[in-house]
Amino acid sequence: MTEDLVIGEDGLARPQWAASNDMLRDYYDSEWGMPVDTEAGVFERLSLECFQSGLSWAIILSKREAFREAFANFDPEKVALFTENDFNSLMDNAGIVRNKLKIRATIANAEATLMMREEGGLANFVWSFKPEQTPAPRSFDEIPTQSPESKELAKSLKKRGFKFVGPTTMFALMEAIGMVDTHLIGSHRRNSSGIWTA
Repeated sequence: MTEDLVIGEDGLARPQWAASNDMLRDYYDSEWGMPVDTEAGVFERLSLECFQSGLSWAIILSKREAFREAFANFDPEKVALFTENDFNSLMDNAGIVRNKLKIRATIANAEATLMMREEGGLANFVWSFKPEQTPAPRSFDEIPTQSPESKELAKSLKKRGFKFVGPTTMFALMEAIGMVDTHLIGSHRRNSSGIWTA
């Protein structure tokens, strides 16, 4: 077994980051890499990945409920109607990451998400970039940070008005919603999404 995996008290193998505290372990065990294919679900993950850019995922995860409350449970129809007063309230909200560019981007992305309905919806569009194969990393060093598909997805979303959707952020989104399986070989979560079998 790779040194990047640790065996928990429950006898299950996880990467070190997922074994560092209960919050990350629960997220890893129950959610990360499992399929998300609803508009609101994909919009939430995309928004959180946007806020995560340059920060640790643990920070975002610890603020997730505050983000949900601040952004109307990531209902794109509601977020798209946010006013300047709403923006100012978000900038005053100590429970979230108060980055004005990322807050503006999330509101703009909600508007773009509504426009995507004409093309079959955000979730279907994002999932149309699912690769034919998934990585099979044995160590952290083997986990890619972007892919040809994430580059194309980023480019396509930017053309449709999305912001903070670079290829690395989009690869992280693909990992989070199960489009690729980057669980390490040997992890108890490898192949658990029902999408990939290798």
